[in-house]
Amino acid sequence: MTKNQENQATQNLVKAIVEGMQEKKGANITILDLTSIENTITSFFVICSGDSNVHVDAIADSAEEYVREHVGEKPFHVEGKQNAQWILLDYLDVVVHVFQRSTREFYNLENLWADAERKDVPDLF
Repeated sequence: MTKNQENQATQNLVKAIVEGMQEKKGANITILDLTSIENTITSFFVICSGDSNVHVDAIADSAEEYVREHVGEKPFHVEGKQNAQWILLDYLDVVVHVFQRSTREFYNLENLWADAERKDVPDLF
């Protein structure tokens, strides 16, 4: 696979994650492009918020299912399903963070990774 094909596959993965989040009304979706930052563990973070444990779980499940159906990938690792305050889906090149609002504010990944190129996705609802 060429570098251009890898980049396109990663972009398709990010797009599918966002669409899966939007299906369950994930709010304040933010994409952080970490590719220009040295020594990062991934290329992109996709971050969104939910209103409750049930909502966070539904958003994460929807993103995972949408990616499986449209891109044919499964996460390498999943964390946080037990309490659903913060669920992480690790696709290696893309790491998905689904937070409850207060947990997202506390960890503030957008500020922690302020050097990353940021794209905020408008809410559809």
